[in-house]
Amino acid sequence: MANIANITVFDGAATPVSHTLNAVSITKENGVVTALWREGIVSLPVEAQVRCEMRQRVLKSGVLETRTRVVVPVMESVSGQNAAGYTAAPRVAYEDTQEWVTYAHPRSTVTGRILAKQILTNLSNNITTTVAAATAGVFDEAVAQQLMPT
Repeated sequence: MANIANITVFDGAATPVSHTLNAVSITKENGVVTALWREGIVSLPVEAQVRCEMRQRVLKSGVLETRTRVVVPVMESVSGQNAAGYTAAPRVAYEDTQEWVTYAHPRSTVTGRILAKQILTNLSNNITTTVAAATAGVFDEAVAQQLMPT
């Protein structure tokens, strides 16, 4: 795996918007490798930025667990001011979170992991035609190739 780098990804809006997730950090603690990416929109506070986190660890059984979590914060809408003329700063109202967890047995192969990943991807996207499996990018490298960024 290459060094951690920025990720550009489109959302699922009616008119898709491109999000650039900046590489923030790689940590290794108690056998868990964690990679973190976050948007860098200067007009939003850090906690209101879209973020992605990947964690990888070997379970006691020898199975490699990889977790990929995407968090999309939703800001409160602030309208008007109070009687003293003060308008509160917007805050995060809640977060929409999706997580993909994979388990790879030590005897599994890259091909088998790619097939399982692609079936789930096609299922989640309601794809009923032949689609070539993605075999590059940070998600595929962690899930199929078992490589975390450094």
